[in-house]
Amino acid sequence: MIESLMQRLGVSENAYRQGDFAITSPTDGGVLGQIRLEGADAVEARVARAQRAFEQWRRVPAPRRGELVRLFGEQLRRHKEDLGALVTLECGKIYQEGLGEVQEMIDICDLAVGQSRQLYGLTIASERPGHHMRESWHPLGPIGLITAFNFPVAPWAWNAALALVCGNSLLWKPSEKTPLTALGCQALLERAMAEFGDDAPDGLSQVILGDREAGERLADDPRVPLISATGSTRMGREVAPRVAARFGRSILELGGNNGMILAPSADLDMAVRAILFSAVGTAGQRCTSLRRLIVHESIREEVIERVKKAYAGVTIGDPMEGSLVGPLIDAQAFEQMQSVLDQARKQGASVFGGERQLADRYPDAYYVTPAIVEVEQQDDLVKNETFAPILYVMSYRDFDEAMALHNDVPQGLSSCVFTSDVRESEAFISDLGSDCGIANVNIGPSGAEIGGAFGGEKETGGGRESGSDIWKSYMRRQTNTVNYSRELPLAQGIKFD
Repeated sequence: MIESLMQRLGVSENAYRQGDFAITSPTDGGVLGQIRLEGADAVEARVARAQRAFEQWRRVPAPRRGELVRLFGEQLRRHKEDLGALVTLECGKIYQEGLGEVQEMIDICDLAVGQSRQLYGLTIASERPGHHMRESWHPLGPIGLITAFNFPVAPWAWNAALALVCGNSLLWKPSEKTPLTALGCQALLERAMAEFGDDAPDGLSQVILGDREAGERLADDPRVPLISATGSTRMGREVAPRVAARFGRSILELGGNNGMILAPSADLDMAVRAILFSAVGTAGQRCTSLRRLIVHESIREEVIERVKKAYAGVTIGDPMEGSLVGPLIDAQAFEQMQSVLDQARKQGASVFGGERQLADRYPDAYYVTPAIVEVEQQDDLVKNETFAPILYVMSYRDFDEAMALHNDVPQGLSSCVFTSDVRESEAFISDLGSDCGIANVNIGPSGAEIGGAFGGEKETGGGRESGSDIWKSYMRRQTNTVNYSRELPLAQGIKFD
């Protein structure tokens, strides 16, 4: 299957069959391909090539640059099923989620095409007679993109589509666990560039197949003015100082420990559906997965029983065969999940689920039942994000207590409240409410749309990607003052005779 997918996407067999670094599928542990990891010299050459491409690409008018992104979006539409299937094979999320991730790519291309005609600045009133002031935006340079295994293509596209229309070149270092999807995306973009014509310079978009050292070289290079990094908080702590040390910019989209406040006035049928999708989708390996359920004490027992019943009906298995929950990415993820559940039991928590499944059928893959952990307090174990389907459940008495629990974690990505009380819903999204970058009412923490800025606060990194005014992150701001008079008045009324 992998050979036919890669062929249809336009990836040369040499690109994924001629190396010594094995890429395995979390679905069954089978080898999908073998790639060559690039070293320091290769990264250096790619950055130099990206710099030359940038110097040409920035000369192309922005609406024309938007045409390339439009053509890329058309390639994605033609190959949505193939790329979605490749996402499923390589990272283990179910096929519907793989298709959804590619749809996010298509959507951001549509947004970026429109944005290519709206890279606008402000006109500013000048205090000096005969003067105009304005703000303008200019391309930044080669953009470094470091992405994670769990969403192997969409976050790259969120950055890439906007960076391209803003006049920048691209250097993409994907996770070592999911490089094949990066090769597929690059092949589709190259097809779009071939159709686009000579205005697309050589080296405009490149994939760096490397390990941690390659990422460090990219982060350290002063020719790369912006690094957008998606991954763990640990990774962000390493990337951010390296980029800052050379006065570069970074967009960090890191971990999440997302909570739901479930009020007694909530529609419980709707809330349980939201809990199920948010907590077990992608086998709990989303940065926006629901990890903490803060439920009013009056409905706690009912809610727990309903969620357990919903969990019992979840199908676990091959993500290409209609299951709702696929595998964890690898053995390390499984062992980490089991370690956390063991600690919870030792601390007196009640644990439901979490067992390995299908080991006889897939001895080299790691399927688990989603876990529910009932706790009486929010201790350090709960405050630490575990990238697995573990849902901690705790109760509250009044809404102020719920908000305090909700915000008392180091991460600040996504959040939600289920309530029919307008005071509670408005308080949740007020300046006294959720401290997360995303705050939802009567919808789970997962499933963000590309029209809004995506990202969060605190240990989530403070970065924003995708829609809103995020295009400005990929450009440099310039303030212009034009004197059209025959005088030379100074600002602030200074007299210098």
